[in-house]
Amino acid sequence: MALFTHEEALNYHRAPRPGKLEVIPVKPCETQKDLSMAYSPGVADACMAIHADPSTAAVYTGRANLVAVVSNGTAVLGLGNIGALAGKPVMEGKGVLFKTFADVDVYDICLKTTAPDELIRVVENLEPTFGGINLEDIKAPECFYIEDELKKRMNIPVFHDDQHGTAIISGAALLNACELTGRDIASVRVVIVGAGAAGIACARFYTLLGVKRENIFMFDSRGLIYKGRAGLNPYKEEFAQNENTGDLAACLRGADVFLGLSQKNLVSKDMVRSMAPRPIIFAMANPDPEITYEDAKEAAPEAIMGTGRSDYPNQINNVSGFPYIFRGALDAGAREINEAMKLAAARALADLAKEPVPAEVLHAYGVPSLSFGCDYIIPKPLDPRILTAVTPAVARAAMESGVATRPIADMEAYARGLRSRVEAAHARIRPYVAALADQGQSS
Repeated sequence: MALFTHEEALNYHRAPRPGKLEVIPVKPCETQKDLSMAYSPGVADACMAIHADPSTAAVYTGRANLVAVVSNGTAVLGLGNIGALAGKPVMEGKGVLFKTFADVDVYDICLKTTAPDELIRVVENLEPTFGGINLEDIKAPECFYIEDELKKRMNIPVFHDDQHGTAIISGAALLNACELTGRDIASVRVVIVGAGAAGIACARFYTLLGVKRENIFMFDSRGLIYKGRAGLNPYKEEFAQNENTGDLAACLRGADVFLGLSQKNLVSKDMVRSMAPRPIIFAMANPDPEITYEDAKEAAPEAIMGTGRSDYPNQINNVSGFPYIFRGALDAGAREINEAMKLAAARALADLAKEPVPAEVLHAYGVPSLSFGCDYIIPKPLDPRILTAVTPAVARAAMESGVATRPIADMEAYARGLRSRVEAAHARIRPYVAALADQGQSS
């Protein structure tokens, strides 16, 4: 059942003010003194302090809490190559999620270019403005090259969420699913359908978690990826099998894990029945998965099933990752978001699913109880505890791996302060949004 109509969605974006973001000053500018400090001549003091010590930009500007959400609109949220302008509502939405879940400020940067090197040049020159770069909705394989080059050239975190967000959240789910089914992750056989940004990133991340590369069978729109197959790019070749072992149905026989990042109705009930006992199925095509939850559970009642949808158990949603990963990276002054930080995020999420679920989460989802098991292998995306579980884990990993420039001395105090910070942001935002809505209704 749809939660909203087409017209309601358009009106949400249209009124009472077009779009979803607004830039608001956080310092007064009402008197001559205010004006003199905000701009000239008082601003010179801050400028020269930063000139003398660039690290003080984190003290005198908002840079250390500012992320650029950058896109060229070539692979937008299930809509495809609709361009940077049409993709702008998604980028603004990403800004809303950053602010709501982790009090991270965002400017969305929608670039009218499909040339990777041009995009790279633009973004690398934004470094003085931003504390981090979130690449979004850029198609594969260009997205891999773009991210790799920017990470080499920039001294701030660069993170392509379409890749790593899906990998981290599904990786946490995989860890817990293996534990529940008594599997050794080093021996599981994984079939992945979808060899784009998310599929390849998931495969790479799963190998970091312990899955053997030779046990990953990856499919694109032309079938199984295997050595010698014509037309493979270097990123797909990373996961090429030694030989063609057959179609999807053949490769799913006896498989432990299915990961779908493609399109609906690719997997049948018979395919699920042919998998190993207690199969792990992450069917994440949106809005309709590769196999429905009902069909998968009918075929294998003992299956652990996850989707990208909120109306079924085990929603694998990137919002459980990127706001908190950036929050931890920014607070530690990380120069990058590295593999240690991604692994820390996944393990923190996996561990949180084993903790008792508070009443506020149960109320938010309208359920009487939730406990670690087949229908609850990862925390719900609206669980506020993700902030205090994942963020410190990421910051700690940044420090331990040597990429933090502002180490956090008291991690326990930091974790306690995170919830207060986000609640304070909500307290500032809610009255303003409500007042804006009232103004729109009265006009």
